[in-house]
Amino acid sequence: MSSVVDKPEKFQGLQRGFAAHLRAPDKVAPPAEIEDRRMTIYRELIYNNIESFIASGFPVVRRLYNDDAWHKMVRDFVHRHRSTSPYFLQISEEFLSYLQNERGEHSDDPPFLLELAHYEWVELALDVSEAELPAGLKSKGDVLQAVPVVSPLVWSLSYSYPVHRLGPTFQPQEPPEAPTFLLVYRDPNDEVNFMEINAVTARLVQLASTEDYTGLQILDQMSQELPDVESDSLRNFGTELLEKLLEKGVIAGLKG
Repeated sequence: MSSVVDKPEKFQGLQRGFAAHLRAPDKVAPPAEIEDRRMTIYRELIYNNIESFIASGFPVVRRLYNDDAWHKMVRDFVHRHRSTSPYFLQISEEFLSYLQNERGEHSDDPPFLLELAHYEWVELALDVSEAELPAGLKSKGDVLQAVPVVSPLVWSLSYSYPVHRLGPTFQPQEPPEAPTFLLVYRDPNDEVNFMEINAVTARLVQLASTEDYTGLQILDQMSQELPDVESDSLRNFGTELLEKLLEKGVIAGLKG
């Protein structure tokens, strides 16, 4: 007596039906060939693992929804989204992609959902990043005469909403007038931290990240861009800031 595995077409059909049911058990009937007791185990195992990983990766987003709304959203993700990676560590990125490209507008969603989800994803992305620090850098020196090298484990971000303050008790419905600038970075102890910064600091980090400038050249460039700021004050501020960023590991080291 032949089994389903002896007939590739039938087996592939069974696989497709099996996967379709797991994606949307309330919409797609399970394959008749598999007893419901076994299907129940698979249904619970697959969904609970995915839901748990998303909830741990987006803890603030999770707290914004009641249980019914949260599970409805996660089940919609499982049903609609076609992941490009089989790895659990990348489920958070896949969920972010779903929110950005597939979920659409829902009355239950706060207006800052996409920004908050991106901010929470960044923390995990930096935590598991395999980027390596450049070799041959000096941990101490003259930050003005040397070239400050920004760590590859640093993300300089700007958001319309103050994403680092959002939560169940603080949910603004309109963005404030000024954007929020943040540095999210993994320090030498492999801990992910964030630092709220202003537009001037964000520009300094951008220049240090994109140009092979010495610290002095960075500050001279900024002085040209900020003619209303007294140059000596800017240089003093910039020198202290470069030294602080070097100490925290945002600047991985000095070159030259």
